[in-house]
Amino acid sequence: MIRRIDIENGRLANAVVHGNTVYLAGQVPEDGIAGAEAQTASVLREIDAMLAKAGTDKRHILSALVVLADIRDAPAMNRAWDAWVDPAHPPARATIEGKLADPSWAVEIIVTAALPG
Repeated sequence: MIRRIDIENGRLANAVVHGNTVYLAGQVPEDGIAGAEAQTASVLREIDAMLAKAGTDKRHILSALVVLADIRDAPAMNRAWDAWVDPAHPPARATIEGKLADPSWAVEIIVTAALPG
């Protein structure tokens, strides 16, 4: 069975659950937030919300791909990440630089998580 959560305009689902795995679409910051650290915190709140809708939480994240518009923002992103991540349950993570769809975005994060149990 496949469950899709928060379908946007028929184009994408913000999360897809298949079996015991949750796949999140790239999560981006809320409009009007400036700075990589604040944008990362916004994205992490979105991830928390999507994981909750799917029935899991950040302790069950298996992997994360962080895409930064400017890799020099990695220290700012890491400050927000380190304040958020559960140090007893960190996921596998990669951080790369890439051009994002909206030039005002500093960060986009994609995660895959397991359902508990």
